[in-house]
Amino acid sequence: MTISEPSPHLYNVHSMTAFARFQSNADFGRFSWEIRSVNQRYLEVNCKLPDNFRHLEPLIREQIKAHINRGKLDISLSFEVQQNNDSLTVNPDVLDPLGQAIERVQQLLPNANQLNPLEILRWPGLLISQEQHPQQEAIEQKLLEGLDKTINVLLRNRAREGQALAHIIEDRCQQIAQQLNLLEPQLEEFVTLHSDKLRQKIAELTDTIDENRFHQEVAILAQKADITEEIDRLRTHIKEVLHILQRLPVGGEPRKPIGRRLDFLMQELNREANTLGSKATHIEISQTSVELKVLIEQMREQIQNIE
Repeated sequence: MTISEPSPHLYNVHSMTAFARFQSNADFGRFSWEIRSVNQRYLEVNCKLPDNFRHLEPLIREQIKAHINRGKLDISLSFEVQQNNDSLTVNPDVLDPLGQAIERVQQLLPNANQLNPLEILRWPGLLISQEQHPQQEAIEQKLLEGLDKTINVLLRNRAREGQALAHIIEDRCQQIAQQLNLLEPQLEEFVTLHSDKLRQKIAELTDTIDENRFHQEVAILAQKADITEEIDRLRTHIKEVLHILQRLPVGGEPRKPIGRRLDFLMQELNREANTLGSKATHIEISQTSVELKVLIEQMREQIQNIE
């Protein structure tokens, strides 16, 4: 099996580890989104939002789920209102429930210290600018547009990191193929060497050798030690790994996560490498088995970060 040098084209691979940040200035103030993504078996979304935008969390989760399938994502929004100190007014949407809460506390704790009006004015969102404060819906629309841009940055970063992971995995597949190509031509020689050693041991025990029986025993031992099937299956699994890495979505087909499929193939590759080692009758086969398992483990470590 021959594998060419790592392909220059794009791979169907997205890393789960990435970071994205988007900042914007608007007439109502300044805001910035940050998304940190790390590997996770399933999709987990954690949002850190200002109190007056917590109700946006379901919409944020929907936007994330539309583009991302796996990974742990920490999403944070920083929001700073641009206020004009000459035209500040009280936001009734914040003041009314706040006043009710203060009144309720005073009823329950009549001996408690009275709140200073200046302390009340420091309550987040209580003071707004009459001239520069647009409608809440307009602000939220801008924020969600900013989130969409942040997600696009995250996807690009995840894809770029995924290309690097794919190059590493393809390189390891190439090295596995090289190991198999070096081993396969020696298999017939190993059988001959094993036959000669068996004949020598029998000769040390007896003066006569039953050639028919001898050839039967050699055939049985050769069959037990045959690793041709393991080599063929290893090559098949390598081809499947490369096919998954290189298969790009066609037309409007949605991109599918591939990490779990690749992880399954690593288990199959490792199983064949172990079987090959258990059948080893020569040091070269044992060494190849060990080298294969090292390469497979290196691939598996990279695949843990693939969506």
